Amino acid sequence: MLNFVQQLLGCLAALYVGWRILRFFISSKSPLDNIPGPASESFISGNVEKIMDPRAASGYQQGLVERYGRLFKIHGLFNAKWLYTYDPRALHNIFIKDQDVFEETDMLISMFNVLTGPGLIATLGDQHRRQRRMLNPVFSAKYLREMIPIFYAVTHRLLDAISSRVENGTQEIDVLGWMSRTALELIGQGGLGYSFDPLTEDKADDFADSIKAFFPVSSQIPAAFHQLLPWLVRVGPPSFRRKLVEMAPFGVVQRLRQIIDTIHARSIGIIDEKKAALEQGDEALKEQVGEGKDLMSVLLRANMSASAEDMLTDEELVAQVSGLVMAAMDTTSNALSRILHELAMHPDIQEKLREELVQVRDDGTGSLRDLEYDEVMELPYLDAVCRETLRRYPSIRGLFRIIRKDSQLPLSAPIRGLDGSLIDIIPVTKGMLIVTDIEASNCDKETWGEDAYEWKPERWLKPLPSAVDEAHIPGVYSHLMTFIGGSRSCIGFKFSQLEMKIVLATLLPAFKFELTDKPIFWNAAGITYPSVGDYSTKPELPLRVTMIKA
Repeated sequence: MLNFVQQLLGCLAALYVGWRILRFFISSKSPLDNIPGPASESFISGNVEKIMDPRAASGYQQGLVERYGRLFKIHGLFNAKWLYTYDPRALHNIFIKDQDVFEETDMLISMFNVLTGPGLIATLGDQHRRQRRMLNPVFSAKYLREMIPIFYAVTHRLLDAISSRVENGTQEIDVLGWMSRTALELIGQGGLGYSFDPLTEDKADDFADSIKAFFPVSSQIPAAFHQLLPWLVRVGPPSFRRKLVEMAPFGVVQRLRQIIDTIHARSIGIIDEKKAALEQGDEALKEQVGEGKDLMSVLLRANMSASAEDMLTDEELVAQVSGLVMAAMDTTSNALSRILHELAMHPDIQEKLREELVQVRDDGTGSLRDLEYDEVMELPYLDAVCRETLRRYPSIRGLFRIIRKDSQLPLSAPIRGLDGSLIDIIPVTKGMLIVTDIEASNCDKETWGEDAYEWKPERWLKPLPSAVDEAHIPGVYSHLMTFIGGSRSCIGFKFSQLEMKIVLATLLPAFKFELTDKPIFWNAAGITYPSVGDYSTKPELPLRVTMIKA
């Protein structure tokens, strides 16, 4: 049976490669032939290896952007012609006006369907819109205001945990590790009404470990397998596919299977526990973590009273658990880590922010009070530091979209084709891939000025350049594409903002963060993460932390 599995996977891979080669030769003409762009690096991988290389991608892509501008052509696998763009009008069409034409790729949908089930990240069309209708009210400011006590309970435990490690003097601490644990506990308590990590002690949790391990482990799966996934998920009934996976002779596949099984089992348990508490009434909910104010409790109550056509199935509810955690943990923790790293590199800005926080938190007796929702959200310098970090360093640097039907992509300004003609509308055909560069949009010098690639929080304390308003960037947040736009924009971006601001407002008055002698490199992976120097890809951010005496 083992030989059969190996032969089957080999045949599928060979068929895929053969199909791509045949497709290349029979459809060599493309509407993108006249679009400028870099030469292909190889017939097999085109420019993909450099674009996907965590170590080289950032510099390589910035070089392409500076050379070719807002729209150009690159080469994908087997030299398929892909569009690459951060043109504002093109982004508006892709993410808002014609979002049913420019959809998530089959590979991404299949991957998240395997991981989470049919949740918000893994669905398209009417199913996605129905889930979005149910979830949108859950993330409103009304419910986020009720999260404040939950968030402070978690961040005070974080404060105590770090204090215990630096009470005898400055220590080197892995800030990323602490931000990851904190982000998981915040989405756990605030999002799910569930505690994963006490923070004040080191406690293993298989669900938390599985969530943290998913992206690093899945990145070890060969690219060919990712390309095959949309077809593999349609082979036979689920029981047959499960048997094939169990017999696959690859350690990384088995590790990924264990991770997915663990996440799915715990997600079912969390939903079952929540539903049981709801059936027992408000008193039972108050005895749970979050006291029934967490987002999942709100969602379950809304789902119980929803119409039959809007109601989420049990399978969809379970999928939201892992989907919420997957979407919220690494993005927020890495953004917080980036802020602390920048503050360590700019001690003057760190001190200015600390002064603002201490002043507003002073309760008049020399102690520091917790801030209310409006207070923490409206602090000008804290807001500027967060906005600038999210602008300059989005956790997700770019997204793929696939064309579902032949269409046209208009541009803000014409580009010059290889034949010298001016082009302001790009014909796009079904099956074509588009790379949308979020970081390039956020750092476009035509929009933000010549200092666009500099980290300068002060830019948000004065009027922005008129070009920012005139560009009509289609993002949901502050003229930025960090949380994208349209019906697939990040539904939890306000939750994430609140998390970051409360964590920073709690930590910075208590601790000073400084660089160590270890060089930090930010890897341009699916979610950007830090590691030490050129010799490690282990996610970590060591900083020197000193307690500030009151």
